[in-house]
Amino acid sequence: MCGRYVIARATSDLLPSLLDGLGDLPDDFNVAPTTAVPVVRERHGSREMPLARWGLTPSWYPDLKKRPQPINARIETVATSGMFRRPFAQARCIVPALGYYEWVVTETGKQPHFIHQPGTGLAMAGVMSAWPDPAKADDDPDRWVLSMSVITRDSHVSPGEVHDRMPACLAPDSYDDWLGDHLGTDELLQLLDRDSYEVAHDLVHHEVSRDANNVRNNGPRLIEPLP
Repeated sequence: MCGRYVIARATSDLLPSLLDGLGDLPDDFNVAPTTAVPVVRERHGSREMPLARWGLTPSWYPDLKKRPQPINARIETVATSGMFRRPFAQARCIVPALGYYEWVVTETGKQPHFIHQPGTGLAMAGVMSAWPDPAKADDDPDRWVLSMSVITRDSHVSPGEVHDRMPACLAPDSYDDWLGDHLGTDELLQLLDRDSYEVAHDLVHHEVSRDANNVRNNGPRLIEPLP
């Protein structure tokens, strides 16, 4: 799964064909669920980078407190499940990341690993939803609350796997196809399966400080390799 990840201003330079002209990313070296994070979507024929809560709230939920609000969507069922079918068809996005964390259970506790692709960032595939706040007027620009889930896949295709699931990531040549509306469901799934398989083979990981286990801790030191 993907349950914690990293964004940084440097990610903009590492993903130029995705983020050019969209503004700077914030520094957050310990992004946790429910955080409002930058995502890239296509709207009215051009890309934009709004903030979306990590944890999808379907438009038909009665309120923002209803559970579940899943942070991940499985590639195997994202196009068919009741929760994700409509977002997959109509509201796909890309979640930029410097990398993400996974944990290995050891005799002394949970050991975090930082997983990334050297020399570039990760373009994690996602799906979005817009939830209408009934307490706000129809013409209130803040009425719609955006949320998202990161799509995951089997991680056994990745060398040196740490967890059994991993984010499904896109290659630069596929950004337009993923964000656009010209491909059908089968074509989109084939594209994502192909790209995420290829990206997985370039991922590396290293152990990092257990300070990453606590969401209150932040800063670039969290992703530094242990000595």
